[in-house]
Amino acid sequence: MSDTSNIASIIESYEIDPAWQRRLYELLHANPELSLQEEETHQRLLLELSFLDCEVIAPIGKYGICAIFRNGEGSTVLHRADFDGLPVTEQTGVPYASHKRVTTKDGEVVGTMHACGHDIHTAALMGMCHFLDNTRDKWSGTFIALFQPGEEIGAGAEAMVDDGLVDRIPFPEVCFGQHVMPGRAGQVMSKSGPQFAACDSIRIRIPGRSAHGSMPHNSNDPTYTAAMIISRMQALVGREVDPNDFAVVTVASMHAGTTNNIIPGHAELVLNCRFYSERTKARIYASIERVVHAEVLASGSTEAPTIEYFAHGELMSNDAVVYNKVRATFNDVFGTDSVNAARKTVSEDFPVLPQAFGVPYFFWLIGCTPREQWDKAVAADRVEQDVPVNHMSTFLPEYEPTIKAATNAGLAAVLTYLATDAPAKSR
Repeated sequence: MSDTSNIASIIESYEIDPAWQRRLYELLHANPELSLQEEETHQRLLLELSFLDCEVIAPIGKYGICAIFRNGEGSTVLHRADFDGLPVTEQTGVPYASHKRVTTKDGEVVGTMHACGHDIHTAALMGMCHFLDNTRDKWSGTFIALFQPGEEIGAGAEAMVDDGLVDRIPFPEVCFGQHVMPGRAGQVMSKSGPQFAACDSIRIRIPGRSAHGSMPHNSNDPTYTAAMIISRMQALVGREVDPNDFAVVTVASMHAGTTNNIIPGHAELVLNCRFYSERTKARIYASIERVVHAEVLASGSTEAPTIEYFAHGELMSNDAVVYNKVRATFNDVFGTDSVNAARKTVSEDFPVLPQAFGVPYFFWLIGCTPREQWDKAVAADRVEQDVPVNHMSTFLPEYEPTIKAATNAGLAAVLTYLATDAPAKSR
């Protein structure tokens, strides 16, 4: 590991072609593809990498890519970017806005959009590849650029691991990742410990007995049982979780019946739950199962409910040692724009990658909201009303400060482990 002032000068010593990086970003933004359907994006990234001196391992996990830059002895460091879009119809009005529409497997026609900033993540990582390929006299070791599909459905990282990722690339010492989020554009926000919440979705099938709507006494109404379960769910966080802790239990959907005059034979609830503590998660899941079984029993049903857990997301908790090393570099490179992050209730599948290798990781946030807009919204206490957030149809990072911060933050983290101690030469 090199001293941080040297890393700052290395980053300043070489300029990535801004026109090329912007073209790549706008191309990605205008052509988003849904999770694990990213065939065109996959091919474009392979084309971009073909101009660089690296070993490309692909596909991994259908559309995943690893580009390996070897440069002598030293540490091995991995940095990940995700590249899938969302089923959101874009309403930003920019010239490079997406106008793509696709038909889902259910036959629904939806718009597609990079409404979560994955296009920034990908353009930043490709910029990092260009930088490191052209500054080999300033670093030593192995850099792995991992381009991941399918993050939005929480399946892409697992797909790459299941396809032999651990055995197909060099073993990293540490893994890095980042995400654009609302905040002052160009600020790098970081913290140790929990950054993103653990999450699961839970599908609950509530048994009942169907009857004509005019004869409710002949039924065992699962809709009523579902209503009782929903009511009790609201008390779990408020009455079973320490106020100093955190938990979310959201009833995201409820479905029962298909017509107006028949009491259905079953009902279905889908929950979404989030936590920062594994202990709290275990307690709440036990409570959810207790409530569901008890209410079904209280309804008089002789059939047991079924409870299915899916869409799992690991708790993202940054390693303190890695954080302290890289945060010192961030402070030198970004000065007052290196700030403390707040923990977020959203979730990510990034931890699946370092956990597969059993190595520490560090994941930080990049502010992407125009500073004047952000400061005005904060001053008026109207951030929720006036600032578009990830997954909204109007979400659009301010390009220049966001791409610069994302690219340089990635380089700062990687060079913390790979930079040589020789003074950087001026360009």
